[in-house]
Amino acid sequence: MKKEKIKDQLDWISMIVPLAVVLVVCVLFMVFPEQSKLVLGVVRGFLGDDFGLYYALLGVGIVGCTLYMAFSKFGSIKLSDMEKPQYPSFQWGVMIFTSTMAADILFYSLCEWALYANEPQIEMMGGMQKWASTYPLFHWGPIAWSFYIVLAVAFGFMIHVRGRDKQKFSEACRPLLGSRVDGALGRVIDLTAIFALIAGTATTFSLATPLLSRAISKVFGIQDSIGLTIVILLLIAAVYTFTVWFGMKGISRLATICSYCFFALLAYVLFGGGETRYILETGFSAIGNLVQNFIGLSTWMDPLRETSFPQNWTIYYWAYWMVWCVATPFFIGVISKGRTIRNTVLGGYGWGLAGTFTSFIILGNYGLAQQMKHGLDITGFIAEGGSYSEAIMKIFDTLPLTSIGLILLAVTMIAFYSTTFDALTMVISSYSYKRLKPDQEPDKRIRTFWAVVFILFPIALIFSENSMNNLQSVSIIAAFPIGIIILVIVASFFKDASKYLKERKSQS
Repeated sequence: MKKEKIKDQLDWISMIVPLAVVLVVCVLFMVFPEQSKLVLGVVRGFLGDDFGLYYALLGVGIVGCTLYMAFSKFGSIKLSDMEKPQYPSFQWGVMIFTSTMAADILFYSLCEWALYANEPQIEMMGGMQKWASTYPLFHWGPIAWSFYIVLAVAFGFMIHVRGRDKQKFSEACRPLLGSRVDGALGRVIDLTAIFALIAGTATTFSLATPLLSRAISKVFGIQDSIGLTIVILLLIAAVYTFTVWFGMKGISRLATICSYCFFALLAYVLFGGGETRYILETGFSAIGNLVQNFIGLSTWMDPLRETSFPQNWTIYYWAYWMVWCVATPFFIGVISKGRTIRNTVLGGYGWGLAGTFTSFIILGNYGLAQQMKHGLDITGFIAEGGSYSEAIMKIFDTLPLTSIGLILLAVTMIAFYSTTFDALTMVISSYSYKRLKPDQEPDKRIRTFWAVVFILFPIALIFSENSMNNLQSVSIIAAFPIGIIILVIVASFFKDASKYLKERKSQS
């Protein structure tokens, strides 16, 4: 049988249209930076303020869906007929965590407590010690992971149980929308997903890469500049593009290396900084505070806009996770082959929250200790216009052997970036194919193409020197249509899974 040429297998519209749009947006951001910021701000204000309830309801509802998946009749469904899971639990958990959170988790773990500290809402609720350590766990906790997990289950079921040969958002909607996903509607769904993923990727790179640039500048005595940041971006792109050629084995190996670097960084801060007792006690208290107040935090919308805290922060985070969950759940679904839905849900939460909470408790609470116990005024520095990256450098200056710590931070960030985007290129490349078998990997040349595309938008955002608020706006805007698609996918899963259980029952 004659092998089909790669060009005949490709869905060219899914490749060319996003590339063209990205190039146009990049030009607009670089040529008209101020006007771009203004437009972003207006649209973000409209969606975040007037439609904030939409994002909040999605967050609460998706958590409920995942729990129902795990503890209902659907929990026993096995993703393929393998006797045992494709990957051992530790390897599986490490791949989930390292391919999902990227280097963002290091950036935010180190400084997020300080972002909240000057908010009036924090003082009203009980002060910095109690709530600046709790809110990061809330914003990066169960609701964040629920978006990944609910789609991972839907995609895993679609790929491993139903054996679908299209690994796309539109295909996951087929049980509800039927043949309409083969036409214009399906095309709109897939293009929306691709655009959202590119926006999420850009936000991630643009926020955290300046920290990496600052760390390398300080260690090696190189002048920190936009040029250095872009060189680092290109270096990261080169690393994960190189790993592309090793496929799933490369991702697995890189995830393991990433986890070792991550654990080493945590140990360095926890035991080297002299604040072990404070870090652990504050973390333990924050978990208790979160459990006690989770429902209230999840549903509070500040209707009178006394502080607009949920609009400025919580809504942004739910939008951010919605954008990011476009691709990563496909990867989680693929590597969950051989697991039950219950195991996928509970294991996903377990590994995800364990890694996330550990990072925020150790890295975040060390910085909080310097503020609360030793008089290092990080919040004041930020309030006066200091950059978040420089604030993190001030925290690292309090650690012994600072240069070693910064090298460890830089290596870990590059490893996180490379692991995450290696997995993302694997998934997004699937969109470039008309059809792709569940056990088939995309061509390495296609993955290399997307590796290049992923790096263009962040470079434009860094060139235009967008603020955190503007970067947040990119995610909030992109997430709005994605939320609707997520609801359709979840409804499609329940419809198809119910049909599958009936089929299995009739055969027995």
